[in-house]
Amino acid sequence: MSLQDKLNELKANFEKQAPKEALEIIHSATDDLRKSGILTCVLRVGDSIPEFELENAAGHLIRSKDILADRMMVLSFYRGKW
Repeated sequence: MSLQDKLNELKANFEKQAPKEALEIIHSATDDLRKSGILTCVLRVGDSIPEFELENAAGHLIRSKDILADRMMVLSFYRGKW
């Protein structure tokens, strides 16, 4: 089973169990995001990212170009406000 198939199954199971009101809010928010045009700005498979520098949890400066010089990099994005 592919990752996409697993994600689709998880979504279907969630939607079977979630309250109708919650699903309406989720679907409405998703539709609003699509209508906003935000999808024209998302990275696609194979896109390049701009170089960046960030501090890690220990306060050390991490540069994307240093990482990519000798290995692959995985980025995880988290929502800024909960």
